[in-house]
Amino acid sequence: MSYAANLNAGDSFVDLSNSGAANGANLCINLYTFDPAEELVSCCSCTVTPNGLQSLSVLKSLVGNTLTPAMPTSVTIKAVASVNTSCNASTVTQAQVSAASGLLAWSTTLHMNTSLASTNYALTESPFRRVILSEADFTHITSTCGFIQSNGSGFGICKGCAAGGLGAQSVQ
Repeated sequence: MSYAANLNAGDSFVDLSNSGAANGANLCINLYTFDPAEELVSCCSCTVTPNGLQSLSVLKSLVGNTLTPAMPTSVTIKAVASVNTSCNASTVTQAQVSAASGLLAWSTTLHMNTSLASTNYALTESPFRRVILSEADFTHITSTCGFIQSNGSGFGICKGCAAGGLGAQSVQ
């Protein structure tokens, strides 16, 4: 679990890797994005191969096609690893999650640098925090994702992952 803040000032990124700990299996990373009102605004899945790296732009992928028209300025992101062939964030089961291990995830986000006189933002990177989802929370996010997929007319579906890492700034 992680977050992205200050999306009105710039983009944040999520980087996902698979350590290969699940017997060298591909991991399906199911992503659930929540706005500050704790509403699920998008969901999607990405396949990550052992030792692979997949990345997402929060603005372009996670909140670029939200279920609701408002663009949140901050979000909470849950990344749930599973081993399943369909790789669908609405149909993942607890058994598929229990069989998955090896997810490594980081997020970058902007924080206001208050030590300067002018408004300036600094980029920070943090690992996702490991959390155990309750049965009720797991059922809620997967069924709500299913509702989004069935009734959202294409809205609320993340744009997916891109191979390679995102979030670094070029050094001149």
